[in-house]
Amino acid sequence: MIDEGELKNLDRLRWQCRRGMLELDVLLEAFLEQHYSELPTRMQRHFIQLLEFPDPIIHAWCVGGEKPDDEEFAELVASIRATSVA
Repeated sequence: MIDEGELKNLDRLRWQCRRGMLELDVLLEAFLEQHYSELPTRMQRHFIQLLEFPDPIIHAWCVGGEKPDDEEFAELVASIRATSVA
């Protein structure tokens, strides 16, 4: 279970957003900075869980247009895709 401390540790989350792909780095860091703090706790937990997946899976979901089977993950991924990285 993800505790409250993990939900609020933005420095650690920033570090975890640094992936092996620049495109993911930019997208995930932008989402963290722009939207993470506004998410309900359950979605913050899903974001932390998302960061545990391998890069190719995260890339397929967030950039490649694939949809996770889990509806709440799919909702989160849709929010990440909609993030402005300008």
